[in-house]
Amino acid sequence: MRPSQPRITPLKPNEWSEEQHDLLKPVIEGKGLARGVLNVFSTLVRHPKLYKRWSVFATHVLFKSSISPRAREILILRAAHNCGSAYEWGQHVSYAKEVTDLTDSEIASIKSPTIATHWREQDALLLAMADELHTDCCIGNDTWSALTRQFSEAQIMDAIFTVGNYTQLAMALNSFGVQLEDNHDQ
Repeated sequence: MRPSQPRITPLKPNEWSEEQHDLLKPVIEGKGLARGVLNVFSTLVRHPKLYKRWSVFATHVLFKSSISPRAREILILRAAHNCGSAYEWGQHVSYAKEVTDLTDSEIASIKSPTIATHWREQDALLLAMADELHTDCCIGNDTWSALTRQFSEAQIMDAIFTVGNYTQLAMALNSFGVQLEDNHDQ
């Protein structure tokens, strides 16, 4: 059962050290998700050394990846769903609506245990890949072969690391009891 209250509470701005403030500066200045300092950041920054290194990788995955925003958000939402992360699901439903053409129906069907026939071929392949990584920690031969026909090597690598980053993040947020901010989809 997921904690219903934070086990590690997010820091309030008046609790930030100078180092934590500096680490959160890109988020404060709107270079991140432009939603202020979310609970994910104000919780993880409690461990500044970890936050500093994680944020570089997370920035690549979210903003500098070679995959499209649509592909990225499909992968993140499927990973969030597969890991039971209400926090990541809620954040990325909102974000996916802002930065992609994903419809409400498509977003809802990401939660389906089967891959619906309405998905574009590339999208269905990404969902299958995310599921295989979740269940087997490896992409099967058939899916790998199909991926190589649709995506470049760098895109496949970025897709795998997208699922991996958000799976790892879901594990942490679920365990820490990070709660979703108000006004997000669940």
